[in-house]
Amino acid sequence: MQTIFPDLLQFSTHVPSIDLSFHQYLLSATQPLLVHTGNKHQAAALIPHLKIALNGRTLNYIFISHFEADECGGLSHILTHFPAAKPICSEVTARQLNGFGITNDVVIGTPGESFVTNDYELQFLAYPSEMHLWEGLLARENKRGIFFSSDLMLRFGNSGGTVVESEWSTEINNIKPEQVPDPARRTLLQDTLAQFKPRFVATGHGPCLNCK
Repeated sequence: MQTIFPDLLQFSTHVPSIDLSFHQYLLSATQPLLVHTGNKHQAAALIPHLKIALNGRTLNYIFISHFEADECGGLSHILTHFPAAKPICSEVTARQLNGFGITNDVVIGTPGESFVTNDYELQFLAYPSEMHLWEGLLARENKRGIFFSSDLMLRFGNSGGTVVESEWSTEINNIKPEQVPDPARRTLLQDTLAQFKPRFVATGHGPCLNCK
């Protein structure tokens, strides 16, 4: 657990067998927001660190970019410790969660709209995630300029706590067909991302990015 950007804590697990790091984030605000849960084993390891970071505060929201084990596999476990926390996700992801018996009050995010609290604003972008192209969400926190990139800007290696310099245009151009297999939707996503430039990219895997 470490502060990787103002108000943003990173929790990271490296899996040597695939040489990939899995990151979760806590936006330490008035209404704390967790970004992703990790799988159920990662979530179990996350809980004590999360409680230390919250220091007695409740967890208000859990942002889930898309329905996959490392994004929300530990959600049930997190909710046993923070039952009032509300997942924020796409309508498709909410339906998947409901199918697995997770029926907590869910905030449905819509691309092009924003979710606003007293001290952060999440702007949502459509995310046709991976092989099934299920409609997920990407989020940019507008007050701090943080982009939560999920699986888009992925690099292998043990990258917990690592931040590197990068060009935003390069990162956009490097989004691969394996990440968004539909060419038209990949191009649309790249065009949308090109319209804004974040100060910081909080990746799901790999080093975080200071963008130029």
